[in-house]
Amino acid sequence: MSETSGGSGPPGGEGRRSRPVIRDEAARAMPGGLTSGNARGGRWRGWVAWGGAAAWGAYALMRWTDGDRVPGFGIFAAPVLAVTPYVAATAPIPIVAALVLRRPRAAVAAGLVAAGLLAAVVPRAVPGGEPAAHGPELRVLTANLMFGQGSPARIVDLVKRTDADVLSLQELTPEAVTRYENAGLAKLLPYKVTDTRWGAAGSGLYSKYPLRALPPLPKTQMAMPSAEFTLPGGRRVQITAVHPVPPINAESLGDWKRDLGELPSGNTFSSASAGTGSASAASLNGVTRVLAGDFNATLDHATLRRLIGRGYADAADRAGEGLVPTWGLGQPRPPLTIDHVLLDRRCAVRAVKIYDLPGSDHRALFARLQLP
Repeated sequence: MSETSGGSGPPGGEGRRSRPVIRDEAARAMPGGLTSGNARGGRWRGWVAWGGAAAWGAYALMRWTDGDRVPGFGIFAAPVLAVTPYVAATAPIPIVAALVLRRPRAAVAAGLVAAGLLAAVVPRAVPGGEPAAHGPELRVLTANLMFGQGSPARIVDLVKRTDADVLSLQELTPEAVTRYENAGLAKLLPYKVTDTRWGAAGSGLYSKYPLRALPPLPKTQMAMPSAEFTLPGGRRVQITAVHPVPPINAESLGDWKRDLGELPSGNTFSSASAGTGSASAASLNGVTRVLAGDFNATLDHATLRRLIGRGYADAADRAGEGLVPTWGLGQPRPPLTIDHVLLDRRCAVRAVKIYDLPGSDHRALFARLQLP
């Protein structure tokens, strides 16, 4: 009779199973049993997760540190800051990426960045509180005509539809004046102060009420006429047709800052005054100031916010319409909100509407205001 051996293990090892041999010595040497490939993958995921948080964080830092006013950096920051609402809309991307890559700390950092960007943008879509204003109403309409090509019939229709008291026109050429007035503008708004020029440099004001031209602002590259009129009941209003050059290179950036800085302040509560220093006198004499036009700036530009801080409020921002684009629709670029009506912050905003304007790359902006 023969016997079958159960194994050739050491004495006393009957019934034991032989241990598997670890053939991958590199895997035994890695912490937690990770292979070197897994380690490289972990580092790659960390770089991607933290890189996304850092990229959006750098943008948020530029926005909150007033990048367009930083010497030597503004030429880059001014055009880039114009698209802040779009960057804020994409802020969840690094959060999701960090969560997918299992990097919770990076997700938290990206979440804080997103909160900062949204805090800068979201309030524009929420109607704000209005001051207790009980004075007369003022209806303001503004439109950039794109070299005078905006539809005359549409401009006349909007003046009728909104019952505008005053109209601010930018890029107003001499030839365009004839076309708009022949279309009926002069019958609706018979008084005007214009500084027409060829190309994009001309601007003008039309009004229901007699206008008194004010001294031109010094040194501005584009025409920005100002005028004063009196509403029924005796309330005086000063309005400026605003159109600085766009900040697209080093030279125009300086002109843009200077032109916006030359605009008058809103009221006596402002901490700074305009180049003429006439804000206090205007308020003491019962004058209400309004700035209306194409500012070539969004509320993400510190240069515009600094102007607003001199006694103004943005009508669309107050009305919760501050994210509605006014320029660039239908073009291969992000539409931007660069047309504004700035009012003495003591005024109340009763309505804001934005209208398409055939023939122009801008939309018309209307604001119904109530004076203090």
